[in-house]
Amino acid sequence: MSAATELRPARLRFRDVVRVGGAGLRARPTRVFLSALGIAIGIAAMIAVVGISTSSREQLNQQLDALGTNLLTVGPGQDLFGDDAQLPAESIGMIGQIGPVSGVTATGLLPDTAVYRNDLMPSGETNSIAVLATDLQLLDTVGATVAGGAFLDAATAQYPAVVLGAETADRLGVGAAGPAQLVYLGGHWFTVIGVLAPAPLAPELDTAALVGWPVAESLLGFDGFPTTVYTRSDENSVEDVQAVLAATANPEAPHEVDVARPSDALVAQQAADSTLNALLLGLGAVALLVGGVGVANTMVISVLERRAEIGLRRSLGATRGQVRLQFVCEALLLSALGGCGGVLTGIAVTAGYASVQGWPTVVPVWAMAGGVGATLVIGALAGLYPAIRAARLAPTEALATP
Repeated sequence: MSAATELRPARLRFRDVVRVGGAGLRARPTRVFLSALGIAIGIAAMIAVVGISTSSREQLNQQLDALGTNLLTVGPGQDLFGDDAQLPAESIGMIGQIGPVSGVTATGLLPDTAVYRNDLMPSGETNSIAVLATDLQLLDTVGATVAGGAFLDAATAQYPAVVLGAETADRLGVGAAGPAQLVYLGGHWFTVIGVLAPAPLAPELDTAALVGWPVAESLLGFDGFPTTVYTRSDENSVEDVQAVLAATANPEAPHEVDVARPSDALVAQQAADSTLNALLLGLGAVALLVGGVGVANTMVISVLERRAEIGLRRSLGATRGQVRLQFVCEALLLSALGGCGGVLTGIAVTAGYASVQGWPTVVPVWAMAGGVGATLVIGALAGLYPAIRAARLAPTEALATP
């Protein structure tokens, strides 16, 4: 065997590299913890933002799947002079003649009618509650439900009976529907027969008091003109129906009709939330960068403190490459520790927030893998310079360090 072969340095196995790198971290637990914490905060912020955003989007998708995206609303717009227009009383029946339309209903606003908890309330304290005459098919068409009591039917719509929206019941202090539960509406006592659950696709119902169409005309002076018409159509024909609704509702003045798709408002709200999430994601990236600087600082100080150790290793035969690999491994382990802790923290934050909001917990796999991958890249970059600096130390120079 030649002398050159005998002096060839032994190759470090992967397990040995990890063991040596881990020993360097265990020697300085407090500093390692603080550096890993900086990485963890950045990763946790990124994972939480992505997870909460994704969970919110999943909740919206489930909500739209349950409620449907085929609901369209028709309302009066403005005429050429900027005055409020009016839908014809026949618009409900005409819209119902559209082929793909599977359901149509309407509400009519009683602008000069207010509802109070009792007849002793000052007339100005209306709590911004709208009184609406309603068609009996309202709940089926808009996808709303009754939280307590019952909705109007052919019998109760003829008499002073009222159904309160979810927010209306809270504002009036009505806890539950029942024969003994009365409110003062339009100068008459009305029995509260039901309370609605929140209606996501028709939020205007949440702050409304709903009375039957017949009693509104006979007792409250309702003129019979609808102010909002709700339609359900075939899923594949929503755009086609939307295109002809204005002309159908008011053939003489289609430009005075507003047509909307409530589900679009929910999607737009989600888009606005996504913009905010992008900002928060950027802040998380900044925190991650700060954590990377902490890793670099830790490794540089480690090199300065361990010059004697480096010199001893070099004297015993360790090559520059082995020393360099040791310090890169330490940086990677430090970053991986912070990254894994950050991912777990981000998942916990997402799960906790989603649970409070009643959302499904969804954390994309790409976000978790990307978070750990980002920490490893930052760790490698942060540890590269200290590793090169450590490898360049001559054994005699390093051992001479006091």
